[in-house]
Amino acid sequence: MFKRTFHICRAHIHSTRSFSSNASDQLPLSGIRVLDLSRVLAGPYCTMILGDLGAEIVKIEHPMRGCDTRAWGPPFVGSNDADKESCYFLSVNRNKKSVGINIKDPEGRDLVAALARQSDVLVENYLPGKLSQMGLGYDDLKDIAPNLIYCSITGFGVDGPYSNRAGYDVIAASIGGLLHITGEPNGPPCKVGVALTDVCTGLYAHGAIMAALLARAKSGRGQKIDCNLLATQVSTLVNLSSSYLNGGIEAQRQGTAHASIVPYQSFQTKDGYMTIGCGNDHQFQEFCQKIGLPQVCLEDKYQSNELRVHNREELIELLTTKMGEKTNEEWTSTFDGAGFPYGPVNNLSQVFADPQVKHLGLEQTVSHPKVGEIKQVGPPVKFSASSNRIQFAPPVLGSHTREVLADLLNLDEERLNELSRKGVINP
Repeated sequence: MFKRTFHICRAHIHSTRSFSSNASDQLPLSGIRVLDLSRVLAGPYCTMILGDLGAEIVKIEHPMRGCDTRAWGPPFVGSNDADKESCYFLSVNRNKKSVGINIKDPEGRDLVAALARQSDVLVENYLPGKLSQMGLGYDDLKDIAPNLIYCSITGFGVDGPYSNRAGYDVIAASIGGLLHITGEPNGPPCKVGVALTDVCTGLYAHGAIMAALLARAKSGRGQKIDCNLLATQVSTLVNLSSSYLNGGIEAQRQGTAHASIVPYQSFQTKDGYMTIGCGNDHQFQEFCQKIGLPQVCLEDKYQSNELRVHNREELIELLTTKMGEKTNEEWTSTFDGAGFPYGPVNNLSQVFADPQVKHLGLEQTVSHPKVGEIKQVGPPVKFSASSNRIQFAPPVLGSHTREVLADLLNLDEERLNELSRKGVINP
């Protein structure tokens, strides 16, 4: 038996180049550089995760306007228009260096191509073919950067009847069925409260990039990755898509309930809502005991989950009446130590006051160069021998332009000033 060790950092592939920073045993992606040409949410969410893991993220933005989400508000943080930053932008852009380059300018495109040669990964979410028209597509860059992993995130894929459509999260969620299955049974389709399709696409893209880095460690070659919102959305239909494809069952809106498990939903209490999940008969029996309805679990028509699904309406009516007799706090006390899952429906103030959320250390504070201290939701994953962490706040627009272009492309002050005067880079 033998042991193989794979090294994913580009220093092992490009012998003439060194790490962008000193390799760290604690940050898994230390030494990996990501050129981030993405905007809005899916791409920036992906690159934020990579940055949390230690990758150097070089975020390319329009030199004057920056990423669209800088203007998405209110709410904003900051006391005046010159310094304010949108909470939306702040949510997914930590651990990144902002480089202001006008990629519509030929000199700007040359700068981006040169940066791509010095990078391990490129992430973009332009319309299919848009960057190719600028000479920045995968086929353009793979010849000058054969080890580059080029990740494209699109709305509907790089080809096909919808490929040239602009795609936002809610559109992919509509076409991909999520809005149809979300909402009350007799109500209209409902948008999920956050851009979940974008977030899931960012997660898929991050995982694909990690796999491509491992593949490159074995082959020495980069490759192109195609992610799109629609494919992600359809893949996340999971059991509902399986029920349709294999059982011919069309999904319906269920509110907070579950199509195949009963009881598995939120119940109104005296002062809010409490969600209960009974995934097996034992949990259901314990739940009935805890709420003071021991006789219910003994009835033949509720003896199995399949029977409970068939007799859903009558059972839920009984449980709803009973759950309305106490407050969330009282039910939490009653359920303490129970083997079935339960939890209150919290608003955001309750989320961040929750003792388990506090214990997990998710709310973190970081210093922003313009607006002072800001709060972030930190990385949700913990490692036993490595780490991922917030290293620095989301960047001020163009605050790293000169540093990055000087360090990576060896541009001197005279050349940087010339590019600034031409509007190729930010002032």
